[in-house]
Amino acid sequence: MTTHKPIKKAVFPVAGLGTRFLPATKAIPKELLPIVDRPLIQYAVDEAREAGIEQIIFVTGRGKTAIVEHFDVAYELESTMSERGKDMSVLDPTRATPGDIITVRQQVPLGLGHAIWCARAIVGDEPFAILLPDELMIGEPGCMKQMVEAYNEVGGNLISVLEVPEDEVSSYGVIATGAQVSDTLTEVTGLVEKPKREDAPSNKIISGRYILQPEVMRVLEDQEKGAGGEIQLTDAMARMIGNQPFHAVTFAGNRYDCGSKTGFVEATLALALEREDMGAEVRAIAERLLAR
Repeated sequence: MTTHKPIKKAVFPVAGLGTRFLPATKAIPKELLPIVDRPLIQYAVDEAREAGIEQIIFVTGRGKTAIVEHFDVAYELESTMSERGKDMSVLDPTRATPGDIITVRQQVPLGLGHAIWCARAIVGDEPFAILLPDELMIGEPGCMKQMVEAYNEVGGNLISVLEVPEDEVSSYGVIATGAQVSDTLTEVTGLVEKPKREDAPSNKIISGRYILQPEVMRVLEDQEKGAGGEIQLTDAMARMIGNQPFHAVTFAGNRYDCGSKTGFVEATLALALEREDMGAEVRAIAERLLAR
């Protein structure tokens, strides 16, 4: 059995301005907006940790220091809670092991590909994961763990995909499919960013989770701007197809597009309904509101 370099590093692009959520995001990073009682970024970091990732790399921008603060020790808060006999286990996931979180700045918003390239010195010559916190992926196991398990089988580059109705493909990066390796694993022969419906090679969209080889950084280094005048990660990945193994993992679970307000509300409602401590009450509230 071929062994592949383990995935121990993950890049989180969190430099965006969150303009779709203004004025809420004027002073608070959108990644800290809560789905029920956990910030979006916490869900993504927990997903990465479940998959065995040890080093968290935040690509940040101005005004995003609160994201790092969230994963620091809050001495005053914890001291007060301890004195009052409060259960502090709720804070356990927010405490990072010293040295596990690294931040780099993306000074100019030149696109997702550029944000990933900003982490090149930390990634080095190791394969790495990418998690987009806007894409809330809920599954058992989590999306990244499903991907790491697939990576351990085939190596190379992997992306998470989901099937969507054909009239929605123009909003996403779409894959062209090759050989079907297993029920959930498909060879990728091409990638297209936001194609017209009639030009889309499939209805399988890229869904915000990636495992890439370090060579992608060399491609991003001299890449020209693509769709939207930005340096696109999809374009860089497309250039690697044929040179290295490239597969798509169909995620078994639910995806919520928390980059949109309606997706954010959907995620909040869906996760609240699943909670043992509040699901029944939230369902009753929803039924009452719908009956108005």
